[in-house]
Amino acid sequence: MAEDDRLFLVTGATGRTGGGTARLLLERGHRVRALVHRDDERSRRLAAAGAEIAVGDLHDLDAVTAAMRDVTSAYLCHPISPGLVEATVYFAQAAVEAGVRSAVNMSQISARRDAGSHAARQHWLCERLLDRTGLLTAHIRPTFFAEWLTLWWERRDGEGYLRLPFGEGRHAPVASADQSRVIAALLLDPEPHDRAVYTLHGPVEQNHHDIARAMSGTLGIPVHYEPITVEQFAAAMTARGMPAHRVQHLSNVAVDYQHGVFAGTNDVIERIGGRPPTSVEQFVSQNKAAFDTSGPNFVPVENH
Repeated sequence: MAEDDRLFLVTGATGRTGGGTARLLLERGHRVRALVHRDDERSRRLAAAGAEIAVGDLHDLDAVTAAMRDVTSAYLCHPISPGLVEATVYFAQAAVEAGVRSAVNMSQISARRDAGSHAARQHWLCERLLDRTGLLTAHIRPTFFAEWLTLWWERRDGEGYLRLPFGEGRHAPVASADQSRVIAALLLDPEPHDRAVYTLHGPVEQNHHDIARAMSGTLGIPVHYEPITVEQFAAAMTARGMPAHRVQHLSNVAVDYQHGVFAGTNDVIERIGGRPPTSVEQFVSQNKAAFDTSGPNFVPVENH
């Protein structure tokens, strides 16, 4: 297949990293097939940008097989929900049958054999599964997304609050747009990265007191980090109707976070993605409207 004829399959194509990856590839003149759950406004925007839309589910082997037809390279991204191992098996089998050359796998920084989180342990298993195929495979393990700040943010009485179970742990929040640039680069040039495992970080490692100060300086309002217990966090998320699988995952990665699993910085975003990573200040400035109101998952103060 001539390089100009390459077809890239992007799963999770209406999500943050998938959508960004699809748009980058399209902007660079490449063919993209976007696997989406449904025909909606988000998928129609991708179609208008030039993507071929495949409606299907990663848990449907026939749908994944159809989506893989004539694909050169594919990006696998599964939500924090049950079925990751099954979906990865379907993805791998369909890719091998279709003669796909390479894959980029969205894993997570806490992925390891002895992880307390069921999802994190499954990600580790899925990495090993993909490594056993003939695909050129790269795994990315991001720390917490910068976008997560918008989900657990509370705006109350003109001030901002982050009530989270992260103690004095540290990380360098990484924006999804920066991750998309890395994913696109890995899809376009897979050979140097075969079997690589890349952790992805923003530019500055901070604890949540530091993050709150950075947000405050950009938003021009007081922002407070109020540490809570893992048990308080899990109870609040359960009360909000968050699925048990996700609550179990987040509760265990909170402990990992406190023990330094999410910490660190490196040059991967700039070296592979071609641009320095986005800082907290830059992310908040670019997304100020998201902080005008509380996020969907904020932890309310008891009896407030």
